[in-house]
Amino acid sequence: MALLVRVLRNRISISQWVPVCSRLLLVSHTQGQWGRALSGTSQLSSTKDSPQPVEEKVGAFTKIIEAMGFTGPLKYSKWKIKIAALRMYTSCVEKTDFEEFFRRCQMPDTFNSWFLITLLHVWMCLVRMKQEGRSGKYMCRIIVHFMWEDVEQRGRIMGVNSYILKKNMMLMTNNFYVAILGYDEGVLSDDRGLAAALWRTFFNQKCEDPRQLELLVEYVRKQIQYLDSMNGEDLLLTGEVSWRPLVEKNPQSILKPHSPTYNDEGL
Repeated sequence: MALLVRVLRNRISISQWVPVCSRLLLVSHTQGQWGRALSGTSQLSSTKDSPQPVEEKVGAFTKIIEAMGFTGPLKYSKWKIKIAALRMYTSCVEKTDFEEFFRRCQMPDTFNSWFLITLLHVWMCLVRMKQEGRSGKYMCRIIVHFMWEDVEQRGRIMGVNSYILKKNMMLMTNNFYVAILGYDEGVLSDDRGLAAALWRTFFNQKCEDPRQLELLVEYVRKQIQYLDSMNGEDLLLTGEVSWRPLVEKNPQSILKPHSPTYNDEGL
């Protein structure tokens, strides 16, 4: 199982996703349900010190169609935001050092552990993008859409029975939104509140070493602070995110984000 999960972590790359991006991002009833659920559960997705987004003024027609679950015209091209969302989700699964998390947090090298680590990083991306108004909320829905497409595809690669996979996907979806709500409340609380949220979800109530919780709390705090320092327009148009190390030689260091490469360059 451990070997299989290692293969799966590198099996699907962004180069394989991009050609089918348009097919994956067709607006469906299911995606609409995810979007409405995400909007409802992520209202707390900002830290106490994070700037609150300035709500865009929209017309009556846009308000009507968005009340029906659709997305009206946005400040930026929806296609560019979709590609950026793909890149941002890919950063959660390709730029995260899973081996380091397995070792430091004493997690088994399993598909479930991979999902818990990925979920944590996806949530931190959602926290940041919720600050970017309507465009950011739209990007959040697309990131979540890509996550579920990836989880389902990895399950199929593992040879999971279609009935069992569907059942597990429903369970994981419910757990996902419970986790998002718990993390949202935790990050708005003090370190003890965040540690409790991580203990319940990330460690599945099985962590007995307080040093592991302390490590994760520090990681989440510094990572969200780092994401907040990134330019919102760059994130909406490129989706390029890098992650600070789980353990740093200099915890006070401030990493300077790389210059963004816009997703329409070279096309």
